[in-house]
Amino acid sequence: MKKSFYYGLTLIALSSCNNGRELCDQPNVIIILADDLGFGDVSAYGSKTIITPNIDRLANEGVCFTNAYATSATSTPSRYALMTGMYPWKNKDAKILSGDAPLIISESQFTLPKMMKSAGYATGAIGKWHLGMGNGDVNWNKTVKPGANEIGFQYSCLIAATNDRVPTVYVENGNVVGLDPSDPIYVDYEKNFEGEPTAISNPEMLKMHWAHGHNNSIVNGIPRIGYMKGGKSALWKDEDMADYFVGKVKTYITEHKNEPFFLYYGLHEPHVPRAPHPRFIGKTTMGPRGDAIVEADWCVGELFSHLEKEGILDNTIIIFSSDNGPVLNDGYKDGAPELVGDHKPAGGLRGGKYSLFDGGTHVPFFVYWKGHIKPLRSDALICHMDIMASLAEMLHINLSDDLDSENHIDALLGKSDVARKDLVVEAQGRLAYRNGDWVMLPPYKGEERNLTGNELGNLGKYGLYNLSLDFSQINNVASVNPEIMAIMQSNFFEIVDGYYNEYVEEEPLK
Repeated sequence: MKKSFYYGLTLIALSSCNNGRELCDQPNVIIILADDLGFGDVSAYGSKTIITPNIDRLANEGVCFTNAYATSATSTPSRYALMTGMYPWKNKDAKILSGDAPLIISESQFTLPKMMKSAGYATGAIGKWHLGMGNGDVNWNKTVKPGANEIGFQYSCLIAATNDRVPTVYVENGNVVGLDPSDPIYVDYEKNFEGEPTAISNPEMLKMHWAHGHNNSIVNGIPRIGYMKGGKSALWKDEDMADYFVGKVKTYITEHKNEPFFLYYGLHEPHVPRAPHPRFIGKTTMGPRGDAIVEADWCVGELFSHLEKEGILDNTIIIFSSDNGPVLNDGYKDGAPELVGDHKPAGGLRGGKYSLFDGGTHVPFFVYWKGHIKPLRSDALICHMDIMASLAEMLHINLSDDLDSENHIDALLGKSDVARKDLVVEAQGRLAYRNGDWVMLPPYKGEERNLTGNELGNLGKYGLYNLSLDFSQINNVASVNPEIMAIMQSNFFEIVDGYYNEYVEEEPLK
């Protein structure tokens, strides 16, 4: 049963927050969330195979977390936790969504943008969404609602799901950008529209070939998941997506520089299809995936430059992370597995996207606030979900105890190296538990790897790992640590009581 949320607010006088923003106690807050970027994909963690100077600036001049987590090893549930401060496995709809899926956050639900809006912030969402739009029967030729605007964002310019799913259009405040009413859009995830080409029927139209699961409608020479017809004037060009959203971000910042603003910026890189702008092609030896990461780093650099240009960098908190761990072959033949070379996308962690092993949810996480944070490398255990309660503490907002978000503002700002005691992480309905240095994987049945080649963490028996001694989770020490196992199991089942059996794919073996 959903419990009611309440919040009280001590408003800081906003009258001084016009041109005199330096006197304002409410810093701007920007959350940048990359897509499928691994712990080892940024050079701040020591990678020598790819260089990300702008992302590294966030890490080197702010708090660089070494034990930071998404709640989930896939996109939708991870983003749900960020926006709601709730474990996604408590919502059975928080799973990978199709492009025409309904909004999975209730309009009455307490959310991060609602909280920031209540504190006097302008709120905007730009980039990847993947939390659903509409009510399940979407007419893309009219204003689509409910969506981001209905859960607290005053402005939004988004892609509905992922860049490999239809509809391949931008949606601004619920309306498809550039749509010609005489050429309406139709979307279907079950069957194709008569006469419309697909990767199967017209492979000669492809400039990027599919490996698995991406053989439906063709847009911009790239096959997608799902079928789409019409809307030709509104279709995006993948190679221009980074520039398009950077432009929207700059405009938003300029328009709101004289008031406190909260901006969610969802990067689409390096999610498939990886089609970076031509100026980034060949910047790495890793093909489109590596080049897309360089493009993502450029996006961060453009954000930095614009904040400096507008004179508000020192009054802006920037939080950077990724929605989940990395994957190489996620459905297209773009050479990622063949060209990876010595690069380790997960940075030595086991598994990646879709995985219960640490590589699925252990992600890059940096907090930057020029002049307010002393550079620090922190081992504190922190999660995306905790951003809500932490910002609430900073802004003097009282939150309901019903939230799973925890206040760790001191850790986020580098004033403490202690944060969470424990965390439950999720991968496609399966759950695992971290407490201190220990991680426990329940004994799930199922395949060892999926089509991407990533390990899933289905061990068929209990797994127990000490990450301080075994960063790559090589040695399962469950059998020789019965007392620790008993504590881990007790804590885990107490936290997930009432949810565990309902939402997992396989009940643990006894």
